[in-house]
Amino acid sequence: MNDEIVLSAKNVAKSYGNVHALKGVNFDIHRGQVTTLFGENGAGKSTLMKILSGVVTPTEGEIVLDGKHVLFGSAAEARDCGISIIHQELCLAPNLSVRDNVFMGRELRTLTGVDFAEEARRTRALMEELEEDIDPLTLVEDLRLGQQQIVEIARALSVNSRILIMDEPTSALSAAEVEALFKVIRDLTARGVSIVYISHHLEEALQITDHAVVLRDGTMTAKAPRAEIDLEWIVRNMVGENFDLGSPPTGYAFGPVALSIQDAVITENSGADVVDHLSLDVRAGEIVCIYGLMGAGRTELLEAVAGRSALDGGCVLLEGQDVSGLTIAQRIAKGLALVPEDRQRDGLVQTMSVGQNLSLASIGAFVKGLFTSEARERALVDESIRRVTIKTSGGQAAIGSLSGGNQQKVVIGKMLATHPKVLLLDEPSRGIDIGAKAEVFRLLAERARKGLAVVFSTSEVGECLSVAHRIVVMRRGRISAQFGADVTKEMIMAASGEALPT
Repeated sequence: MNDEIVLSAKNVAKSYGNVHALKGVNFDIHRGQVTTLFGENGAGKSTLMKILSGVVTPTEGEIVLDGKHVLFGSAAEARDCGISIIHQELCLAPNLSVRDNVFMGRELRTLTGVDFAEEARRTRALMEELEEDIDPLTLVEDLRLGQQQIVEIARALSVNSRILIMDEPTSALSAAEVEALFKVIRDLTARGVSIVYISHHLEEALQITDHAVVLRDGTMTAKAPRAEIDLEWIVRNMVGENFDLGSPPTGYAFGPVALSIQDAVITENSGADVVDHLSLDVRAGEIVCIYGLMGAGRTELLEAVAGRSALDGGCVLLEGQDVSGLTIAQRIAKGLALVPEDRQRDGLVQTMSVGQNLSLASIGAFVKGLFTSEARERALVDESIRRVTIKTSGGQAAIGSLSGGNQQKVVIGKMLATHPKVLLLDEPSRGIDIGAKAEVFRLLAERARKGLAVVFSTSEVGECLSVAHRIVVMRRGRISAQFGADVTKEMIMAASGEALPT
């Protein structure tokens, strides 16, 4: 086996304010081999890859490429050195064709203009290599999600990179598409291309890896060649000891069923069921955690329950009343609220102050005729800041001046101000540090004791063992298992398809 190191990250650290995404990581990439990076969400995997591909610059440390120190100022500079990345989130222009997306920013030009015919020919060849029958002139918006992911992969392959970083490249692919991608990866490594592969699908990643590295909380916890690793080694080094994020609140009895999801079906444009005849009851005062990998259907389920999208079958009952036909605002008024996954895009208005964001969802309570009662609104804002323990100079502060954790508490506080009976939270701790996570879960436990039914989703297995009374594991749109307080991390991961039962 060739152990030549083509790129090394030495003592790389990255901080975003008080959040330390990476803490002195050392990471090597071997020529012509696959280095697989394992770790839970928030472990620092994507941050490290963005540094290696020039998307972000490290706070500390250095990058050595072919024995020379380099500092990339942009992704274009990294690409010029032969480093490309397939991001976890798709970066495609849906209104453009497959051909135009593959060659965006790198158009093949002649003296008379862009050579669209040659671009189409090369795109078609890439599709054939990936064993996907996609017309280069098809609009990306007309493709299903898995095909869009293939386009993203094709764009990276078209650069002829020396180092190709794949961040969750199979999250939306079928088994046949995964097999085709693995054939391409082995062909690339045979030609000397180095691959960095990131995946939560452990068994799948073991099929392709030559070296394994595990990150946890921004620190490298283990590394080893393929011959020395198995699923147990990965799980043990990846999950480690659970952070103290609290425990399920006790000392009270649950009330009647507050939320009843009955035979819910959500179908994507391709006709496949994202949520497949799922039923779930949640009682007043109960905290239910929904765990699952990307593509399990967690977000789609919560958004449909909250009214952001429609169910294609089944219904949603709030305290026995069918709310399936109500708008988002009507559901909020009835007592059903959602804290969305992307707080920046869907949870906050960046041009508004902290106070304006906090009162936005309950603004109707302050309206009298054509005016709003500033005194009543100010009282609600001050009370929310105190109860949700938001660290801010006051309601007039700019929302952008707050840390990620405090911004998340603003979104939660905004929805709690509507006095919900059921609170849904999609990845409530995403992008916030461990201290802020503990405060968020403490807040949920406190409200559950007062009778609030709480449903939160997560893709971080350690969070399942925090405040949840019940853990529901979703896999491919269905509930694959339900657990109580006696569950282990390994059991949860096995039920999600992330690891095999032992």
